[in-house]
Amino acid sequence: MKKLKYFILLIIIAALVYGFSYFVNRAPIFTGYAAKDLASWSFLTKRTQADIEKNDLDFFPVNLSHNVIHRKAKFVTGTFLGMAKQTAVYREGLGCTLLADARLTDVLKQKATLRPLPAHPGSIYWPMGDKLRDTIPPGVNIKKLRAAMDSAFNPGNTRAVIVAYDTVMMLEKYAPGFDKNTRILGWSMSKSITSALIGILSGEGKLNVKAPAPIKEWANDSRHNIRLEDLLHQSSGLKWVEDYGDISDVTVMLYQKGDMAKFVINHTAEYPPDSVWYYSSGNSNVISEIIRRTIGNDQDYWNFPRKALFNKIGMRSAVLETDASGNFVGSSYTFATPRDWARFGLLYLQDGTWQGKRILPEGWVKYTTTPARKSHNKYGVQFWLNKGTHEITGHPDIYYCDGFHGQRVYIIPSKDLVIVRMGLNGHGEFDFNKFVTSILDAFPG
Repeated sequence: MKKLKYFILLIIIAALVYGFSYFVNRAPIFTGYAAKDLASWSFLTKRTQADIEKNDLDFFPVNLSHNVIHRKAKFVTGTFLGMAKQTAVYREGLGCTLLADARLTDVLKQKATLRPLPAHPGSIYWPMGDKLRDTIPPGVNIKKLRAAMDSAFNPGNTRAVIVAYDTVMMLEKYAPGFDKNTRILGWSMSKSITSALIGILSGEGKLNVKAPAPIKEWANDSRHNIRLEDLLHQSSGLKWVEDYGDISDVTVMLYQKGDMAKFVINHTAEYPPDSVWYYSSGNSNVISEIIRRTIGNDQDYWNFPRKALFNKIGMRSAVLETDASGNFVGSSYTFATPRDWARFGLLYLQDGTWQGKRILPEGWVKYTTTPARKSHNKYGVQFWLNKGTHEITGHPDIYYCDGFHGQRVYIIPSKDLVIVRMGLNGHGEFDFNKFVTSILDAFPG
């Protein structure tokens, strides 16, 4: 009997030791997630710590992190049982970054210096400004449209909905605590922003998507065959695991590496390029590094998204955040108001032009929406394609930006529409198909 008791006791002790080590090994990831998310929401919006922790961080094991906001110095710390301390700091124009394995002094030197434009959006009509027209275009069933938008908030967890019809009409609705001025994290919709920046550089003749990716570290092995296009198509062949539920390449990259692109660049090739499609946030951050190396000057690089894209289409609120090395986290970290996300969608709806001026090179939108060869028609150039995902039934022309927790920017050429939905969808409770089709039903054509 004594032996049995000792055996049971040993099992309990072993389980406790295993459990403790399990959490200790993963703690830097969930404390990093908590510190970074809380910092960005705190310093880029007016939300309170209690609200953010209740609605954005209250899931296991992220909710085990003890978080402290240092408002005067503008940084946030997250810890687990006094260990695994992670710190996220704010810089002007670049949002927040997780220090991870980097030095604070280096990170604090980073800032974007360009002012958002237009300076007085309230006096300028949508879409460049915020002044809205009160006319309803012919054929639009406004009663049906408003009912469809209302339905997106019941069941809840939707934070914002915008419907933009061409450039003449825009309707919006927000959940309590959110409004037209609240920046919302787009998560992987950032990949589509990164794609647009590549398009701009391509149009300027500074990059050739068909050429080998300009990564000198790959010059002497099989990775030199990886083209920029392969990275854009998620077909690089780099060895990678995109699993957010445990320690994996993507969680280590986002929450334990100050230089995310370097971490990805050091990965070996698992497959020949363009032979296997695999969704990888690592590919997108290598693309960000390519943009940085192409521009060649860090201050110009940090100003580039605002100068080349955001200011040209009135995305005043947009903040593309960097990692600790100063590289834009092109995979995951863009904050912008729902109106600004809608503006980005309108740029693509209008074939890359804005008020008569070409922002993206001619043919770029068509290239973006052409399926990657191995993606089974579901992915283009850092955009998702409905013809392969079938997220919305009966509308194969739809393509969209897709972010974690159910962030979406749908671009619907056949209806001349952009639909934005932002919120939470942690358990798949939001019916995107029902939401979008009910809105489409309110429009002619």
